[in-house]
Amino acid sequence: MLEFPRFLMPAKTPKRRHPAAFRIALLRPRARRRRARRHHTRRLGRLLLACLILWGLVAGFYIAWAWTFDLQMVGRIPESSLVLDRNGAVYTRLAGENRRTVPLEKISPWFVRAVIAREDSRFRSHFGVDPIGIARAAVRNLIAGGVRQGGSTLTQQLARNSFPLGGQTIHRKILEAALALRMEMIFSKDEILTHYMNRIYFGAGLFGIETASQAYFQKPAADLTLAESALLAGLIRSPNRLSPFRDPNGALRQRNITLEQMEAQGFISAGQMLAAQQEPVLLAAEKPAPPQEDWAMEIVSKELERILPQDVIDSAGLKIFTALDTGMQRAATDAVEATLREVEARKDYPHPRREESAVADPQSRDGTPYLQAAAMAVDNHTGGIRALVGGRDYAASKFNRAFFAARQVGSSAKPFVYAAAFANGLNPDTPISDDRLQPGELPKAWKNYDPVNSDGTYRGMLPAREGLVLSRNTMSVRVGMSAGLDRVRETILKAELTDDAPRYPSIFLGSFSGTLRALTTAYAALASGGVKPEMHLVERVENAQGRTLYRYKGSSHRILPAGAARITASILADVMTRGTGASASALGYKGRAAGKTGTTNGYRDAWFIGFDQQTTCGVWVGFDKPQTIVERGYGATLALPIWVKIMNASGSN
Repeated sequence: MLEFPRFLMPAKTPKRRHPAAFRIALLRPRARRRRARRHHTRRLGRLLLACLILWGLVAGFYIAWAWTFDLQMVGRIPESSLVLDRNGAVYTRLAGENRRTVPLEKISPWFVRAVIAREDSRFRSHFGVDPIGIARAAVRNLIAGGVRQGGSTLTQQLARNSFPLGGQTIHRKILEAALALRMEMIFSKDEILTHYMNRIYFGAGLFGIETASQAYFQKPAADLTLAESALLAGLIRSPNRLSPFRDPNGALRQRNITLEQMEAQGFISAGQMLAAQQEPVLLAAEKPAPPQEDWAMEIVSKELERILPQDVIDSAGLKIFTALDTGMQRAATDAVEATLREVEARKDYPHPRREESAVADPQSRDGTPYLQAAAMAVDNHTGGIRALVGGRDYAASKFNRAFFAARQVGSSAKPFVYAAAFANGLNPDTPISDDRLQPGELPKAWKNYDPVNSDGTYRGMLPAREGLVLSRNTMSVRVGMSAGLDRVRETILKAELTDDAPRYPSIFLGSFSGTLRALTTAYAALASGGVKPEMHLVERVENAQGRTLYRYKGSSHRILPAGAARITASILADVMTRGTGASASALGYKGRAAGKTGTTNGYRDAWFIGFDQQTTCGVWVGFDKPQTIVERGYGATLALPIWVKIMNASGSN
């Protein structure tokens, strides 16, 4: 078959498409695009749904978690336990948050408005979380390139302050928001404000608006002015840095910013804002003192541990009423240091002075190398401790010399020797020899005992009372022997001057060790007809609701017959007018009192214990390691000046 070359063959005519098919071909890419869009939309919807479900699960988890918190804890705001003196004035507080709670009606309305203006302008309208505030804070932080503003509401801040929610994390913020939502369902807005304002920290160790107002302005929170309220509200975001005690200019700037915000939000007028901005900041003269640490508080703590369970003590908010007299306590502290400095200032003083001595371990019972003293005062009838000083400086040495330092008591024991003799029938006017003891006056077992009088003189026959007034050693031994060694020893043990009285005539001159506490309470029995009261500090304890948890019921016991005690007390009154305590009036004491000096061998210990109708005060001076204080360092020259200063502060003379 003949074939034409392909290039000579006629070209094929292309088929013509139907117009409808052409349109379908043109629409096919559009359909694909629509199908792709629908597919992407469905995928995005599924993704959004998954996110919503995930966020719902997260939100449900945190809301459920928030429901596990006990919201009653929000209102259980820890307050510091106050220690009050005998007049109801605050002496100090126990360690812990320094806070006193108050209801909303006892907070200045200016402060309430200042806090809302500064911290949460939509507080009255939001439900615990403020989306507008969060969005605004996010924008400002984004512009600033860091966290410059928070979006937390007052309710969220209250949640954070009420529960330990952790650090600055997204986890904490979500839980905080969930708790805030729940709080808004449980508490009214006023309740939230009340709890919030009692929990705020204001710097300088001050918690709650009442404590801050008292510390910064010495007035209750109810009396805060507009300017003062704005200043305190301005501290909330950075209380330690902006405390007016630390940075008054910074606190002033924040006050003025707060006032501007109050004016912008309609809480105050422009005139009120300008007037408040021009007010000077008048702060309290002194910063609030930290919890007092001294020997008295140490004993208060020990008594609390004995009378209350530890969980009650730790619950805080207690009012602990004590027998302390703040004026006497202050006078005792000052008198000990001032008098010992005067002794150390003598040109011939042979020992290390306090300012020259190295700092030792405050907890050591070995004491210090420099001169020390202790003083305490008790109520004659109740045994309540009015003042207690266990040394020169509690921070330098915490050893309580008034309670625990057992030292030779010397002549301060003589009143109980004479009381035993009077109880045995000795008449105070019976003549007693003041001469040296003669052979045969004492039993053979003690024939070598030969005491001397401190001044080296011997005055012959004198009334028995003069032996006590003038503190004559030889007369005191004879008076003691007239009563009988065993009777005197029994009296000393019953008075609890010591628990180890020697069976030897030197007992009549105080040759045994006792504490200042023991001597002072025993002398209180002389002042109260022979009845010795139980010594104590804590009188009553109330909880935060005012319910009495403990009340001291009183305790005492007789150690001397009433007649013997009264006779001895009357003779000790003569000691203050013409005996070893007669210099009290020259030292400035104006009242009527009775008392007795005590000086041990070698002038190692100096004592004075004396009383008026209401109070007995005892003083000891010496070194922690016994040694001669100064030559002729009698109780009248070393201890009596301290006693006079303390008793002058008692207000009973």
